Amino acid sequence: MAKVFNYISEAFTELKSNVTWSPWAEVQKYTIVIAIFAIVLSLATWGVDSLFGDLLGKFYNWIRS
Repeated sequence: MAKVFNYISEAFTELKSNVTWSPWAEVQKYTIVIAIFAIVLSLATWGVDSLFGDLLGKFYNWIRS
């Protein structure tokens, strides 16, 4: 159990002293950019999926008739 506590303590010490954190304004800016990109990508995926679904439906109806 002492090894686990020591590991966690060293991890926190390293995070405090050796990690360079980005400024809060930059983090907010990049979070907004990523959120917008995720929304645009999901809408594009939905649109392509709907298009292919419609095209395959028309193709199968054409083959059946």
